[in-house]
Amino acid sequence: MTFDMAIVGAGPVGAALALALGERGFDVALLDAGSMAPGWQAERIDARVSAITPASQRLLERLGVWSGVLDRRLSPYTRMRVWDGEGSGEIAFDAAEIDAPALGHIVENSALRDALLGRLEACDGVTLLAPARVTACTPAAGGRCLELADGRLLHAALVVGADGARSRLRELTGLGCHEYDTGQSAIVTTVHHRHDHQGCARQRFMRSGPLAFLPLAVAGRRQVSSIVWSLDNARAETLSMLDDEAFSRELARDFELPADDIEGIEARHVFPLTQRHAQRYADEGVVLVGDAAHSLHPLAGQGVNLGFHDIAVLTEELERAAQRGAALGDLRVLSRYSRRRRGDNALMLTLMDAFRLGFGTTAPLVQVVRNAGLSITGRSALARRFLMQQAMGDRGELPALMRPFEPV
Repeated sequence: MTFDMAIVGAGPVGAALALALGERGFDVALLDAGSMAPGWQAERIDARVSAITPASQRLLERLGVWSGVLDRRLSPYTRMRVWDGEGSGEIAFDAAEIDAPALGHIVENSALRDALLGRLEACDGVTLLAPARVTACTPAAGGRCLELADGRLLHAALVVGADGARSRLRELTGLGCHEYDTGQSAIVTTVHHRHDHQGCARQRFMRSGPLAFLPLAVAGRRQVSSIVWSLDNARAETLSMLDDEAFSRELARDFELPADDIEGIEARHVFPLTQRHAQRYADEGVVLVGDAAHSLHPLAGQGVNLGFHDIAVLTEELERAAQRGAALGDLRVLSRYSRRRRGDNALMLTLMDAFRLGFGTTAPLVQVVRNAGLSITGRSALARRFLMQQAMGDRGELPALMRPFEPV
């Protein structure tokens, strides 16, 4: 089997890249070691969610995917509140300040993936291969050769690794990875609570780690939230073993809620928090995107958005290469993508680690400066506007797929 591109990993980032390239006339194979069967269920809330920025929403709209997410379930949030659990510093954001309909949307990962796969099934330029586990990726004439566990061989001018934070393709191709264990784990679950969240995403920073309540709208009810609770490993393990009633009490206390506000807890999942950044994003005939290139602390909910930014830039560079007759796997082409994305991703990784360390310190001077900084920023309309635009993905020179639509 021979293709222009072979994308390894059919999560939201890999699937979106396959669709973008397939719709632009490239012959694309999308491989996944697991199943590509539909996974979203109307009667069950997926514990794994993403905070989709307006910039990422525009990409999904241009790919014809956003309507499929709307047909399933999504939850806009118009306000955001961030505060220091160890002091008095606080910032509140409101979409109305910048005349935006929303700051973003909370979307279940399974709903997003199913909407993408639904569009891919109708895209003639994309071949779906699953289960297809890659066991080798070797240089070959005109590109790379992938060997699959079942013995099949696949040749492509370019192989893209979109297979997650523990990327097998990154390992097979020797691109290397800087890895940092934060010593924390995240507890992820869905919470049913007594009070209406009013479309507000809330995050409390504590010495033990940040705790985020991400608002969900389920059957018109705004009394459901997805939580991401980052904690030192030992406490995360202790909390994971509590029964629902005891866990709810701990959650309400740490998030400064009334003791009886939590009415129900769904299944809990615990994930170790390890920050990773690939040493190189590309080599001849191979390139990394999304979590395979960079994975960061979930406190800002930016992981999938950084991945979407990656694939929008890579699509742009590959289109330009094709127009001038350059080889798709040429390292000079892939290096342009790497230069455009590495700095932004590295900055976000650094900022997330600085937030984690800054709020985790017990140093009195740092606590005073931290609280003063939050309070001053919270009182400045200009600073709030800048931070909202950054959080909404509207920073730097955006690739074409993510730019605002021209007024009609």
